[in-house]
Amino acid sequence: MKIGEIKKTTVIGAGTMGAQIAEVLSRMGGYEVSMVDINDDLVRKGFQSIEQRLERFFVSKGKLTVEEKKNIVNRIKGYTSIEEAAKGTYLVIEAAMEKMALKKEIFKKLDESAPAHAILASNTSYLNISEMASATKRPEKVVGIHFFNPVAVMQLVEVVRGGRTSNETIEVACDVAKKLGKEPVVCRDTSYGFLANRAYRAMIEEVVQMVWERVASPEEIDKALKLGYNLPMGPLELADMVGGWSIRASSEEDAIRELGSEKGRLHPLTRAMVRAGYMKIYDYWKDVLSKP
Repeated sequence: MKIGEIKKTTVIGAGTMGAQIAEVLSRMGGYEVSMVDINDDLVRKGFQSIEQRLERFFVSKGKLTVEEKKNIVNRIKGYTSIEEAAKGTYLVIEAAMEKMALKKEIFKKLDESAPAHAILASNTSYLNISEMASATKRPEKVVGIHFFNPVAVMQLVEVVRGGRTSNETIEVACDVAKKLGKEPVVCRDTSYGFLANRAYRAMIEEVVQMVWERVASPEEIDKALKLGYNLPMGPLELADMVGGWSIRASSEEDAIRELGSEKGRLHPLTRAMVRAGYMKIYDYWKDVLSKP
């Protein structure tokens, strides 16, 4: 399959990432999009977030007309059935929760429902593509297409090759990313966290250790990294913004399995913070760690 043959696409999940991916597929790619989630309320919220983003960042700034916004939204159809959403599709991008068992269940359904020519992709930020592909009878057509948040702004897309992903599938995935205005990089799924998140993981562990040691406040640490390395946002404030701490806590078993106990184990501060109900390290510092 070539990129020019792609007409219809499918996105599994209407949450934070799924709705943004559906939006960019319609707005930049001009594709028909089937956006599916487990109930009508979640699908409705997905559409609300799409309309709000288009209005705030594009229509209000003169980058889109009201008619263009309407056309973008109208190219997206909502579903609560994977089987229905996958009919006639050429490309599926799964953006469900980062749970391997759930993803394998979804890929099995997709394999049974989507046409034989369809590429099945995952937006996972760290889980193994080959393992997902094992739930299908088309592992050569299973690939990682990992977008970064916010999807409309971030240029990077990681195209992740599973053990049996074909060169043709990689080529199509890269071409789709380019059509959406992104810069693809290709890597193998043997790297847990792929490229960006694998490298970033080491930085996060070190800055959390500095907070743990009370070397400085999270604000001072972020300020040092932003000014010293020209980062647009510090790693701690970024993790606070995107809910990174709960994600790290829920993925500890996967990390240990892939990286071993030394690298994969969660920092005690992250575990303590999440158990105490804190989702932001800035708040945990203010309420707990900054006290004598």
